[in-house]
Amino acid sequence: MADLGLPELLIIAAVFVLLFGSARLPDAARSVGRSLRVFKSELNRPDDLPPPPGAGGGPGDLPPASGGSGENGGPGDRP
Repeated sequence: MADLGLPELLIIAAVFVLLFGSARLPDAARSVGRSLRVFKSELNRPDDLPPPPGAGGGPGDLPPASGGSGENGGPGDRP
């Protein structure tokens, strides 16, 4: 990754001020800070915890798979 020195950081800050304006800059910085905080908390969350309610998309949302034999009524249960 490239090394960012003081001149580069000042140029980036000047571009942000020009893009967002001095009035909206604190709101933009606050939004970035919240996003980073949520991102870090998701990275530190253990994988064995279930997803929060309403999150969806987890493996627990899928119906159970039928094995094809046994008591599930699969194709292997035909007489």
